[in-house]
Amino acid sequence: ERQIYNREQYAMFDSDVGHYVGFTPYGEMNAKRWNSDPEWMENRR
Repeated sequence: ERQIYNREQYAMFDSDVGHYVGFTPYGEMNAKRWNSDPEWMENRR
């Protein structure tokens, strides 16, 4: 699952490792928040 804003990918769910990876400062912030929420992650896996 890729997260894109203004034609720039800022985060994606990496199914190989099972968590979100951020590509911009905004994406890193969101990836950290999403990865730390067990309920959110359970819905994504």
